[in-house]
Formats: sequence, structure tokens, C-alpha cells
Amino acid sequence: MTETDVPEDHPRYASLVTRHRIEAGVDAGITSRQGLIAQGRGEAFDYLLGERTLPSADAAERAAAARLLLADHPVISVNGNVAALVPEETVALAEAVDADLEVNLFNRTEERMKAIADHLREHGAESVKGLTGDGEIPGLDHARGIVDADGIGAADVVVVPLEDGDRAEALAAAGKTEIVIDLNPGSRSPRAAAIPIIDNVIRAVPSVTAHARDLANASPAELRSIVDSFDPEAALSAAEAAIREGEFGTDE
Repeated sequence: MTETDVPEDHPRYASLVTRHRIEAGVDAGITSRQGLIAQGRGEAFDYLLGERTLPSADAAERAAAARLLLADHPVISVNGNVAALVPEETVALAEAVDADLEVNLFNRTEERMKAIADHLREHGAESVKGLTGDGEIPGLDHARGIVDADGIGAADVVVVPLEDGDRAEALAAAGKTEIVIDLNPGSRSPRAAAIPIIDNVIRAVPSVTAHARDLANASPAELRSIVDSFDPEAALSAAEAAIREGEFGTDE
């Protein structure tokens, strides 16, 4: 069965389509096999959250859009799972907030880096950073610390969807304002973020883009007010409460 074979009236349609996109990403050399495991873990948390965008997540997505519009040099970090799941949506977000796209991988190979960059270009990206690799994140001696000096290295705000905790903490320690998209409110990644978005990336990225377009003509003062009123601890607590108290969907 392929993505196009999944019936749209299936109660787990979105989940099944997501699985097929990850599988296709592995086949295309974009997603690592470890990414399959990460996807399964994320899907479990999404199930616990009721497979929906919580009001607290929507508020985080609006705050993220405002912060990106205020940024001097925003960058969206793209790994294999993000490229497989939301390539076109990520390109649209970058365009909406005038951000750079940069490929960054835990399991880094030149072949995968090029495959992901090409994949993003096929979905509308005009420019993709990450292949130069002439910079590094302080405190990380693994390949995931390799960045472009004029990309993430020079960014003031970085969107890091589906990130590992070490790198998220290192980016925060380097003075970057982080916007993290993660389905586990207990993970180190969202807890290191200035704006943690506890939502599925397939819902979160289009939502941030929609908010950015809605706020395109807002004044800097209005944008700053949205950012300043956002409480990251409250957002994490709301997601944790939803997991404890939520009503779960139908298992398939």
C-alpha cells in the first residue's frame, strides 16, 4: 500500500499517510532507518495528545510566527524526517518569514545531505544551506554540530523540528532563540526552547505559516507583545495535562 492507496475516510488517515511518507523517505535516501523509530515514538505521543492541535500549541505556533517575523536572521533546520514529512510546507514557512533553510543531520552523509537539499528544491526551495559545513555549534563534537557559518552559525532564531536534546541544549547555550517542534513535552528539546511547540510537525509547520501570513502587517510592538505574553512552561504543562487526562482515538 502507498500513500495514495490510503482511504481518506479511514479514522487514522493522517497517521497512515505519515508512516508512508517516512517509508518513502527511507527508500529515497532522505530519512535514516533510525528515523523510523523516532517517527514511531512521536506517533505514540500524538496519539496520547488526541492527534489534535491543543489550544496551547496553537498559541505557541502564533508566538513562533511573531518571533520569526521579528528575527534578523531566522533559519529553519531540516533533518530527514522533516524533509520526508513536510517539504513543501517547510519551504512555504521559510518564504513567509524570510528564513534560510539549512539541512542538518544526526546521521550525516554527503549523499543524504545532497538528497535532502535536492528534495527541498524539488518542492520549491530556491536556496538550501548546510552543504558547506564550514561552521560548528560549540560543545558538540559529533557531526550534528556541523553547520554553515552563514546559516545556523549566524542565526539569531532557529526553528529545530524533531531535534535531539543535546543539539537543542547546545544551540540554546550558543545564544540562539530556539523554536522547537516536538510531541514529547518531557523531552530536553522543547524544554531548552524559548518557544516549545508540542504538536505534530505536519500540523505545526502549516499553522506557523498561517499565523505568519496573518501577522505579516503587524507592527513590531504587536509582534513583541505576542512573544512576551507566551509562557513556555505553561505550554509544556498544558500538553502534559492533556496526556494525563486526554481521551484517545481509535486504535488501528
